[in-house]
Amino acid sequence: MDLLIERLRKANVGQVKVNEPLANHTTWKIGGPANVLIIPNSIESLVTTLSLTKESGLGVFIIGRGSNLLISDKGIDGVVIKISDVLDHLEINGDEIRVGAGHSLIKLATIISKKGLSGLEFAGGIPGSVGGAVFMNAGAHRSDISTILTKAKILYQDGTVKCYNNDQMEFSYRTSRLQKDHGICLEAFFQLKSGNREKIIAEIQKNKEYRKQTQPWDYPCCGSVFRNPLPHHAGKLIEDAGLKGYSIGGAQVSTMHANFIVNIGGATATNVLELIDYIKTVVYNKFQVKLKTEVELVGNRN
Repeated sequence: MDLLIERLRKANVGQVKVNEPLANHTTWKIGGPANVLIIPNSIESLVTTLSLTKESGLGVFIIGRGSNLLISDKGIDGVVIKISDVLDHLEINGDEIRVGAGHSLIKLATIISKKGLSGLEFAGGIPGSVGGAVFMNAGAHRSDISTILTKAKILYQDGTVKCYNNDQMEFSYRTSRLQKDHGICLEAFFQLKSGNREKIIAEIQKNKEYRKQTQPWDYPCCGSVFRNPLPHHAGKLIEDAGLKGYSIGGAQVSTMHANFIVNIGGATATNVLELIDYIKTVVYNKFQVKLKTEVELVGNRN
């Protein structure tokens, strides 16, 4: 590990932080340390980091803006690479856009709306990065990333870069191929439509206000914890099970929206995991419905 750190610093790949608490880099404000956290200063630095890490035999985990992510209290062994500060470019060519995976999804939706381009209204208020949204096929208001993505540029840990079209991304509900082949989204290409600028801006603002009024963004959280077990809605099942406000340690089922677990102060990943398991058990016992997590659970468990 010491040799890798020395080589990374000599290669000037960007910020190299040792034993960095990942709670500083997640929207839940939860997570133990990474052996090494790299914040690359360019795409070339990202590729160099992956190459040097592969030679060292250590594992790599990529994060963006840290939403939809629960990191173990024991942290992550190996190298964590944070890409949100480097892959944030944006090119607009008529009604087509090319955007870096580290770009804020909310910020992108706002910029695009002011250009009179329609297609990202659903993203008003969705936290996280474009890359995370592609990875999870994020969506809301009866739309999602799969409805606008034409292709994505994907980097693999062996340095291979591939471009996949929409069909090749294997999108389904909150799912893409990246969840099984562990590719890293570098950038996405979206096909939008020209529309009435004022109406588009108003729609995004309405979606932002809806989230503000119905979701607990005044506490650290990750977004929705469970996938909707269609035709049911996870939040409704949890609320009907009487679990709103139920807490374990500093982790609480939100009193505003039951599909959110909030950090009301000092919550640990263990608290959250125990609460997730409890929710699953109660909901299944009451309604015979199995809930599956939407949040990604990562890190050392032993």
